[in-house]
Amino acid sequence: MVESGELVGLSANEQARLTRSGELTAVELLDAHLAEVSRRNGEINAVVALDEELAHEHARRVDGLAPERRGVLHGVPTAVKDFGHVTGFPNTLGHRHFAGSISDHDDLHIARMREAGAVFYGKTNIPELAAGSHSSNEVYGVTRNPHDPSRSAGGSSGGAAAALAARFTAIADGSDMGGSLRNPAAFCGVVGMRPTPGVVPNADSPNVFDPLATAGPMARTIDDTALLLSVMNGETRDVPCAPELDRARLRELRERDLAGVRIAYAADLGGRVVVEPAVRAVLDEAARALEAAGAIVEIGCPDLSGADEAFRTLRAAAFNAGWGALLEAEPENFNDFVAGNIREGEKVSGPDVMRAYGEVTRLTRAAARYFADTDVVLAPVTQMLPFPVERDWPREVAGTPMTDYLDWMRAAWLFTPLGVPALSLPAGYAGRLPVGAQLLAGPRQDVELLELAKAIETLLAVPAAASASHAAS
Repeated sequence: MVESGELVGLSANEQARLTRSGELTAVELLDAHLAEVSRRNGEINAVVALDEELAHEHARRVDGLAPERRGVLHGVPTAVKDFGHVTGFPNTLGHRHFAGSISDHDDLHIARMREAGAVFYGKTNIPELAAGSHSSNEVYGVTRNPHDPSRSAGGSSGGAAAALAARFTAIADGSDMGGSLRNPAAFCGVVGMRPTPGVVPNADSPNVFDPLATAGPMARTIDDTALLLSVMNGETRDVPCAPELDRARLRELRERDLAGVRIAYAADLGGRVVVEPAVRAVLDEAARALEAAGAIVEIGCPDLSGADEAFRTLRAAAFNAGWGALLEAEPENFNDFVAGNIREGEKVSGPDVMRAYGEVTRLTRAAARYFADTDVVLAPVTQMLPFPVERDWPREVAGTPMTDYLDWMRAAWLFTPLGVPALSLPAGYAGRLPVGAQLLAGPRQDVELLELAKAIETLLAVPAAASASHAAS
């Protein structure tokens, strides 16, 4: 029998195997994770709205399922990002206006996780309205990095990334517009994947055709990331563009041979971003390791011209459409940079939006052509190491001033308009702070990206987040 303290370090695949076989109950597995949350969450504040009674009720229902009804996530405990609905839990969006609200339904990807057997025990923290890459808000406070609690855990899926690194869960849902899955994964030394738009259907979004925002999976390993993606993916009649992936291939993920793999190394995105030397050093070492393994590594980057303006235009328009009326009614409940982003949307015209969509179309087509001759792009996820937790956002990177709270995250969101899958994979450490490598593949090449990422994960052999979760204790 696995000891309780060891259960939380097991993969989601292994946790589900133990509960499906009856070697362990969902309640026992839940209690092991709740004990870890109790021990450390007060320090890092990754999990919010914890509800042990509701979680135990859920776990007992899962334990009562007949063997033939036990899904691939059977009994796996997790918390849901506080930007999505899960029945019976608050959904505050990190904003005081929504504090105290209780969801009466599950969002689609959450419903799919529930159907697969996941057990929900709380929510994971985010920034206000999931804006920016530092998970701090007026409802629940700030989330700290498990590797060094004096540092940021990133965002907007910062609570999810911190919960993974601290072994509060083996899987977590996240969402990504400008790097909200990728940035916190890099800061916390876990995996965060932004799928091709539509692979996780935007069924709960006000715009099912949104090319920028998508939900996606997070985990400590590529195998568990693929497992969760296999659950979140799938067609739905509510979304006309929702491609099906090969779920069997995701659940039995193979490692691709790296020999001959064509890799474009975009160390500074073709001169478009400034990167701290400590981050660059880790990525340079990863590129050398890939070359030594037989991959063909060359300096290169997809076409990103126009990505900046297109992203900023569509983001500002979406923020104004979503939150403009609330800002007008409750200006005191918004931080200054989110309010500024919403007000930027007031200046965006209909033709501006259509031109931005035109740029996204052009960039998507250019990316498809680019990846016909390139298997994967290797790039920085974040341009800097995790910054001090007291800051709202970094004002400079490597001595270069940043113009606003989006500027320092350009390494992630400049790729967003390309419509391609991207993930953050642990690449190494600078001292005790994790550094992530961003890996990108062609549109709808999500499975292929994960197979390559699994091989790179094996090659780099970065110590698992679980082994570092006690580093600052």
